[in-house]
Amino acid sequence: MSNMNKPPLVIIHPLVLISVVDHYNRIISKTQQPRVVGALLGERKADGVIDITNSYALPFEEDPKDQNIWYLDHIYNETLFELHRKININEKIVGWYSTGSRFKPNDIQINQIFYKYTTTPIFVIIDVHQFDPLSLPTEAYTSVDEISKSGEIVQNFVHIPSTVQAFEPEEIGVEQLLREINNVDTQSLSAKAEQKINGVKGMNKKIAQIQQYLTLIQQGKVKPNQLIINNLQEILNYLPNLGSQEVVQAFTTKNNDNMLTIYLASLMRSIIAYHNLINNQAQQEKKVK
Repeated sequence: MSNMNKPPLVIIHPLVLISVVDHYNRIISKTQQPRVVGALLGERKADGVIDITNSYALPFEEDPKDQNIWYLDHIYNETLFELHRKININEKIVGWYSTGSRFKPNDIQINQIFYKYTTTPIFVIIDVHQFDPLSLPTEAYTSVDEISKSGEIVQNFVHIPSTVQAFEPEEIGVEQLLREINNVDTQSLSAKAEQKINGVKGMNKKIAQIQQYLTLIQQGKVKPNQLIINNLQEILNYLPNLGSQEVVQAFTTKNNDNMLTIYLASLMRSIIAYHNLINNQAQQEKKVK
């Protein structure tokens, strides 16, 4: 595949992540297989974005001593795909997934199988042991033709930006799943503050990556990518003008409203606690009498 056909973005839905984790836990509990493999279903939008909405597991085995020896049941894949088409005809095979943290040498060979189902198979690596709250557990790739030093045409993986998005029904399902882990209705102020802190840390991490990239460009170690530069300029254009009196007044008003809410909440909490104390003392006096 040429770089012209490279998708600009891969969207992965939560249902896919949940299915992959379930697949991994079922296989690992029965075998010593280090990873699992499956097919990805979805569609390619008009703008070239790959929208991955579903997935299913595939029988897969490989020799841990020789990675050139592996087995993928493509007949099972075709049979299961035909069953899926009867449920949702819009979903097509767009690629495949593998658990782990990085791709292996035989992944290029496995990727060749999926050219039978799509012209641009997407390979997504899903790290089921990802515990970093500031990064996604997914990495998306596609293969492109390159010329080696010996003059031969070989295929190599190139990275594609990926993100996680959900339809409204999926959001409701994920919310219900979180209720089993943590009661989101009674979420404490400290938990909400921790989420804000993680969000700021994530943004700080991205800013550090941008700074590192611009530094390498300035040092002449990396050629500037005009698309990235344009995106950075667009981000800067969205930043508010903190020197504007209107912006300062808006921030001040919002901050005062928040402080007033906190003050009234603390005042009501104190009054209720004092009221309960008086009632408790009155009940104790009745018991003594």
